[in-house]
Amino acid sequence: MGGREEMRLGISGALLPDDVADLTPEMARTIREWGYTGIFTRLRANDPHQPPAAASQRFVDILADANIEHVMATGYWQNLIHPDDAERTRAVDTLCRALEFAAQLGARCIDTGPGSMNPRGPWTPHPDNWASWAEPNLVESLARASEVAATVGVYIHLEGHQLVTLRDAVVMARVIDAVGSPWVRVDMDPVNWITLDSYFQNGDAIDEMFDTLDTRVGSGHSKDITLWDRHTVHLDTVPTGQGEIDHGRYIHRLESLDPGMYLIVEGCSTAEAPGIRQFLADQAAAVGVTIY
Repeated sequence: MGGREEMRLGISGALLPDDVADLTPEMARTIREWGYTGIFTRLRANDPHQPPAAASQRFVDILADANIEHVMATGYWQNLIHPDDAERTRAVDTLCRALEFAAQLGARCIDTGPGSMNPRGPWTPHPDNWASWAEPNLVESLARASEVAATVGVYIHLEGHQLVTLRDAVVMARVIDAVGSPWVRVDMDPVNWITLDSYFQNGDAIDEMFDTLDTRVGSGHSKDITLWDRHTVHLDTVPTGQGEIDHGRYIHRLESLDPGMYLIVEGCSTAEAPGIRQFLADQAAAVGVTIY
C-alpha cells in the first residue's frame, strides 16, 4: 500500500463477518469507501487448529483487490495465566495456531489479552487474575508464543484491562520487558485503563500511559467511555465520539511514535462507522495530524 507516512484508520466489527468464508468484495469496497484502509478480524467461527485454506486465500484476494490491509486478527482470548501447566500449554498452543492462521490471512499482528480465571469471559474479574503466579505465567506463555511469532512473521499485540493481569501500563511494560521479544508489543486501548480517578482528566492519564509504554506501543484501538449518573460507579464503553476520551491527545501520542500508526475503531455499528471516521479525522486535524 506504499508509504506509511500518515496515520491509518482501521475498523473491526460493523459489517465484518465472523467466518473468513463470508467476506465479500462488496463488504471490502464499502469499508474502503468509508475511508478505512485496514481491518481487525475476530473470526469467531473459525478454528485456528483447523484453518480453512481455500477460504483464506479468497479472503486475502478480496482485501488486495479493495486495497485494504489486514492489520490485526484475533488471538482467540485463551487463558495464558492458568496455574495448571497442561491447561496453560493448551492455551499457548491455541495462541500459536492463531499466529499461523493470521499469517495465512496476511495479518500484520494478532490481538490478545492475558485471559482470565473467570470462566465467564477473558475480560471478567477474578481475584486470581492478580495472584502471585499470574504475571510470571503470562511471561512464560508469551515467551513461548513469541518464538512462533518470529517464525511466521506476525506480531503479538497485547491488550490490557483493569480487570485482568495487565491491569495498568506499568504491569504491561514490566511483562513485555520480561518477555524480551521484539515480536511482543502493546495494542494501546486507553478506555480499558480509565478509572473514576482518571475519568475527568483522561488526557493526562493517556499521557502517563504513553510515557510508561513509549516505543512498546505497536497499534491502538479507538472506542469511548462514559460515567453514568448512578449511585455506584458505572463506567461503560460506548462508540467513539459518544464519551469523554480525549481523542486529540490520544491521536497525537500515537502519531508521535509512528506517523503511519494504525488506529482501529471498535464497538461501532455499520451505520456509525462513516461518521466515526469523520470524527477521528476532525480530531486529528485539530492536533495537526493527517489521516491517510
